Amino acid sequence: MTYKVHEKKTIENPADIANIIQSILIREDKIDQDKEHFYSVGLDSRKRIQYIELVSLGTLNASMVHPRELYRRAIMLGVEAIIVAHNHPSGVVEPSEDDLIVTKRLVKAGEILGIKLLDHIIITSDDYSTIPK
Repeated sequence: MTYKVHEKKTIENPADIANIIQSILIREDKIDQDKEHFYSVGLDSRKRIQYIELVSLGTLNASMVHPRELYRRAIMLGVEAIIVAHNHPSGVVEPSEDDLIVTKRLVKAGEILGIKLLDHIIITSDDYSTIPK
């Protein structure tokens, strides 16, 4: 699912993305709120949001994401960079080992494609953290 962006908001820091994704998640059905969601946010050269896409809807504690699926829209729309974010329904903002592995894989794919992965953010209902690249 892609969310239409009516106003091209400029992203200043990870908190901006965390707030946007938290506001999307709070509107989800309660059953879906308990699943991991993996989002991609495409940015132009001025760090203005071009799109927000739900790349993967997972289970209680896992969400599958493949670079091919993640970068497809970014390539089609010609964005300069992306930020990815996913939620942890458990309420724990620390990255798992899988989160670290996925981040490294996505960074490497972005380098090959020439689309920067600026950040990977873990979100809970009231907090967030970033994953080192």
